[in-house]
Amino acid sequence: MTAAPPPASICLLRTSALGDVTHVVPLIHTLRSGFPQARLTWIVGKLEYKLVGDLPDIEFVVFDKSLGLEGLRTVRLALEGRRFDVLLHMQVALRANVLSLGVHARRRIGYDHARAKDLHGLTVNERIPARSGEHVLDAIGSFAEPLGLQQTSVRWDLPIPVEAAAWAADQLPGDAPWLLINAASSHSVRNWFAAGYAAVADHAQQALGWRVALTGGPSKLERHLGDAIHTHMRSTPADLIGRDTLKRALALYQRAAALLTPDAGPMHMANAVGTPIIGLHAASNPARSGPYSDRRWCVNRYAAAAHKFMGRAVEDLPWGTKIERPRGDGPDPYRRCDRASRSAGSGAPPRLAALLRLRGAKSARAIVVVRLLFNQA
Repeated sequence: MTAAPPPASICLLRTSALGDVTHVVPLIHTLRSGFPQARLTWIVGKLEYKLVGDLPDIEFVVFDKSLGLEGLRTVRLALEGRRFDVLLHMQVALRANVLSLGVHARRRIGYDHARAKDLHGLTVNERIPARSGEHVLDAIGSFAEPLGLQQTSVRWDLPIPVEAAAWAADQLPGDAPWLLINAASSHSVRNWFAAGYAAVADHAQQALGWRVALTGGPSKLERHLGDAIHTHMRSTPADLIGRDTLKRALALYQRAAALLTPDAGPMHMANAVGTPIIGLHAASNPARSGPYSDRRWCVNRYAAAAHKFMGRAVEDLPWGTKIERPRGDGPDPYRRCDRASRSAGSGAPPRLAALLRLRGAKSARAIVVVRLLFNQA
């Protein structure tokens, strides 16, 4: 039997969000390595394009969802008269399914039945292998498998412009390690309390000699939470909220000793440049959506949240269940953070003492303090 010829043209459809788009980048490298002559076209969101648009040898078709039907028409017109060998349809939302109808391709590869929704199955004619328990990045990487490839290595190599690196160096000067705090996810119930972030920031600056910077985008939510953290702090952080771009953010993360963040796009961007991540997980499972490369510093309260808000064990929940419930029905988190901070200062428990002796983990002390605070809040 003659093997099928390699595809000459592949269209990738994943428009959002920042974290998921970051997960597509290793797949790009896998496809480029396996099919070096193939023409790759990526339909990507307007914001997300600012993060990945300078990847080499990729044709980008930018989708602006804020334009509504006009945004859909713009993509359709950009692809009019073209036919691809393969469409990798990596997004199940209804808008993306409608968008995919403007892509003409012989093979239309989508998600398996369990992960498909919003009429996704009507827009594809092949599916990736059905698996449960996968990280989102691995699920996206499995889109290479129907093409005869395996994603055996994961790399990003996201370009960071010289201007962005210079700007980051100006914002994070000196030799002291920097802890960056990206406090806000767009899903507000994933966000920790301002007082908790403030307690960690104060400890990092006053007890550990670290410097702290607040980062984030220009949204009202991020500004409001940043101001609230300021109010609770006894020390003063650098405030970079709303001042960076996506490329400048990458450069900031690359210079930082650690990033403290809930499950949000910056978590995965920082992971892509090798920054240790202190991920705060209660609403989402870090095994599915935590930092891909290294989750040892993550604070995992997902099981506790499942028990408290859903009355179920994690093992009984469908993979990918999000536990997004109001946070305000528990004890005052600031008192708990304060108690945890005093406890940490009055005698380190054995695990803390052992981690403080680690010379190779430059972020160990701050990371352990965060774990103590978050697990008792």
